[in-house]
Amino acid sequence: MNMRWMRFMVFLLLATLLNAGNVLNTISVTSLQIKPDLLLITLVFFSINIATTDAVAASFAIGFAADIAGGTMGPCMITFGVIGSFISQLQRVVVMKRMIHQAAAIFVIALVAGGMVQLLSSFKTDESVSNVCRMILGGAAYSAVAGPLVWMFLSTMASWLGVQPRQHSRLSHR
Repeated sequence: MNMRWMRFMVFLLLATLLNAGNVLNTISVTSLQIKPDLLLITLVFFSINIATTDAVAASFAIGFAADIAGGTMGPCMITFGVIGSFISQLQRVVVMKRMIHQAAAIFVIALVAGGMVQLLSSFKTDESVSNVCRMILGGAAYSAVAGPLVWMFLSTMASWLGVQPRQHSRLSHR
């Protein structure tokens, strides 16, 4: 089954609107407005569950959507594209069947992506963001908690999007 790109783009548009809009602010925590990053969770899901070439294209598209949802153009697209490409190369080794594995992967990837985006943003703008470490760590933790729930939703939408969930078998033919 091939990826249905038009449906993916419609889904990505809706996820971008949720990420950028005020809907997620209703579940944000602390005065820093920390909320889960739906686009990052989507990046991890698609990078693990679709073919490598499709995963690379989807990663850059999700990164572009994250840039649109954010304030600066470029850093998210580069970061998400590189990280998504890396994850897609590991998909034969990494198994994401259990919720704890999904949450752990989302947490680590959110920390790395948050740091990379912040670094690239600092090259582009002269703004210094206070509480950057708290925001990255809080966002990673919140995304890790919300991730398995979003993952279940994405799994139910997989056939509509043309994603055929992989059979979770590691490399056994050595």
